[in-house]
Amino acid sequence: MDLFSAFGGIDYQSIRASTPAEAAIKRLNGIGEVLSGLDISAIQTESDMAHALWALDTADKCIRMILTEFRAERSTDVVRKAKSLIGLIEQARDEISGYGDGGKPPSRTRAVSA
Repeated sequence: MDLFSAFGGIDYQSIRASTPAEAAIKRLNGIGEVLSGLDISAIQTESDMAHALWALDTADKCIRMILTEFRAERSTDVVRKAKSLIGLIEQARDEISGYGDGGKPPSRTRAVSA
């Protein structure tokens, strides 16, 4: 999956939103879709790990930019969705970092689920 094109399609979805909060939710849902394609159990090399961590960091920055952009229009749904995604990113990052520190790779197919 080309992450650049995956992240690029997120804004197109938000154009069709009727309210700013709906646009923010659509963008956050798009980030969740991109993250759900990240298969942590497929990490075999340091390069795979670096790529996964880069994708998580990029998603985290996108979420924080959305929260900044929609500061005045934030609804509890927007904040809840953003916090949920950030929590999943942190969990995945911890799992990947544990694997990189000599831990065992995940025993089952594991994707970041939003």
